[in-house]
Amino acid sequence: MEKNQEIKTKVIEIYSEIANQSKTENANSCCGVGGCSTVDHEVFAEDYSKVKGYVSDADLGLGCGIPTEFAQIKAGDVVLDLGSGAGNDCFVAREITGPSGKVIGVDMTPVMIQKARKNAEKLQFNNVEFRHGEIENLPVNDCTVDVIVSNCVLNLVPDKEKAFQEMYRVLQPEGHFSVSDVVLKGDLPPALKHDAEMYAGCVSGAIQLDKYMGLLEKVGFEHLSIQKEKVTILPDEILEKYLNKEEINLYKQGEFGILSITVYGKKGSTCCC
Repeated sequence: MEKNQEIKTKVIEIYSEIANQSKTENANSCCGVGGCSTVDHEVFAEDYSKVKGYVSDADLGLGCGIPTEFAQIKAGDVVLDLGSGAGNDCFVAREITGPSGKVIGVDMTPVMIQKARKNAEKLQFNNVEFRHGEIENLPVNDCTVDVIVSNCVLNLVPDKEKAFQEMYRVLQPEGHFSVSDVVLKGDLPPALKHDAEMYAGCVSGAIQLDKYMGLLEKVGFEHLSIQKEKVTILPDEILEKYLNKEEINLYKQGEFGILSITVYGKKGSTCCC
């Protein structure tokens, strides 16, 4: 438990700093979990500029996908964004769910909550709400959410099974999620994984894809599928330190390595947790 709290404290510290930086400044900040001047943030970044509902002031450039793209949000839905940051995905979701729906963003970093609320006030959105809290203990009632989205946040959560249980708890019967995240595929040498974290901080906390999907199934989610997958290519100068030429080719072909994925899952027909 002490280790988990140390991780959360560190993440809050770094995200508090990032909240006060521009998207350009954050492009040099290890995707929100480190302080690396050498990070190539573009290995994960997605272009939101043509997405309806996009608000540039709310985009801190920290994601690894566009989860709302596959979330099947409908007008009038209640949408929950886990790790909502400055509100970017919440505002995109609000564009889809419309004024008859509701969007709730949850983040454990107080400065992020303040920034998101300020952005919502400027936009005069009265159906977008930001709540301070942790994903392992969501400040959301049972069975009240239609759709959950999240963007490159769950990998940072120490207790992923508890986070997935909370997702299941708050969803309505037949509700679903579409979350973008970072996972590992196959065995990476520990030193290579460490260098990968220094190069792109979103790798921090990532677990094996099979384990990730297994935990989602364990807590009760059904119809699990990967909606989008992208292999992260590390620079040759990093790979060559740990892999031979054949292994590098296998890495680049996606046989093993680091993936950014968007995952879908659905809750069953009862509210029971």
